[in-house]
This record gives sequence, C-alpha cells and structure tokens, in this order.
Amino acid sequence: MPFQNYPVRGLSEDPTNILDRGQWPATLPPVAQVLDHGLNLTPATVFVGENGSGKSTLVEAIALAYGLSPEGGSTGARHTTRSTESVLSDHLQLIKNAGTTRRGYFLRAETMHGFFSYLEDNPGRNGDIPFHEMSHGESFLELALDRFRGPGLWVLDEPESALSFSGCLALLGVLKDLLAAGKSQVILSTHSPVLAALPGAQILEVGSWGLRPQTWEDLDLVGNWKSFLDSPQRFLRHL
Repeated sequence: MPFQNYPVRGLSEDPTNILDRGQWPATLPPVAQVLDHGLNLTPATVFVGENGSGKSTLVEAIALAYGLSPEGGSTGARHTTRSTESVLSDHLQLIKNAGTTRRGYFLRAETMHGFFSYLEDNPGRNGDIPFHEMSHGESFLELALDRFRGPGLWVLDEPESALSFSGCLALLGVLKDLLAAGKSQVILSTHSPVLAALPGAQILEVGSWGLRPQTWEDLDLVGNWKSFLDSPQRFLRHL
C-alpha cells in the first residue's frame, strides 16, 4: 500500500471486543455494515442521511476511538456533562497510517454552549476567544478557524445547525484549505448540500441499506432541496 499522509485509513471491529449484533447501535444497518465489513476512509469522508439513520453515531464513535472528547474538543479536553454516547467506540479498531499526526478536534453543534463555558473556565496561556459574546454561528466559525490548523483529524457532527448559508460556505473554505495543505483529514456528518459538496470527499449515504457511496448530484438530500426550491408550494400543500 502506498504511503498515506492522513491519520486514519480505515476502521474495523475490534476482534477482542465483539459487539452483540442484537444490541443498539449494532442494530443500525450502517453500524452493522462497518462492524461486519470494516470501512475505508479517505482524506475527506462525508456522511449524509436522515435523522436516526446512524451517521452521527458513526462519526461520534470514530472521534472517541481516536481519543477526542465526546462533547467536543481535542485529545486534551476533559469537558463532560452527561454521558450519552454509544458503546460503539469501545468495539472499534482504527487503522492508522504510520508516522502521521495524533492531533485532532471534534466539533458537534449540540454541545457547543457547554463546551464554550468549559473553554472559558479553562483558558490557555494567552486566554481564549470570548465565545459567549458572539452569536452561535460566529462562535462556531471562530472556533474552527482558531483550532483547525495544520495536520490533524478534524471531525464535525452536523455543524450546519449553527450556521447560515454563508457560514456553511465559510466553513467549507476552511476545510478545503486544510485538505489542500495535505496531512489533514476531515470526517463530517451533515444535512447540508453545501457542506456535502466538500471538494474531493467520498460521500457515503446512510440509511436502511447501510452505507453506499454516492455522488453529490445523485444524493436524495440534493434532489429534495432542488425540488423544494423549484416549487416550495408543491411541498407545502402536503403539510
């Protein structure tokens, strides 16, 4: 296999810690597929799918297996409020590329308020950004700009919930630049057709079938948005 300069090239089930297939989250088809057959990762992987399909469960488990904090942050963050993460990370084995960085960061929109308070209470040597004095979207982008630098594994769970259309474009620019510089890896779950268009990413559509590679143009997500924008009244009549 040729040398790769991004942190994680794949994942599989830990053969010493098999997850009962009748236990959640192994009952989710995409999780069962990963446990049974493994998953190859590229420098950029985007998971898309409906709520409850399992995409955030997979992204969270990858972040935890890498050593990132479950409620957001780096490998050094120790912020925790209420443990709600699944057991999946305990049963995963990450296949890492030799000689790559161990740096990384996990951003999940649903826990950002508490995480900002954690950063406020545990400032770095030079202090930190006044996140609580900004809007939710502004603070999210500022954190990405400040922390996502240089080589690393950058994991994001549905970041569009904090961002406007222009904010999604700005984040897409940050991720695009990281990937262009090399030695970085992005793993992202999203409902946004903007973020799903991350250049060069493998897109995995998550659903009752498990995981399937898909092109951006053929995503249900993209087709549904196009149809709605072309004729919103056609959709609204059925509500």
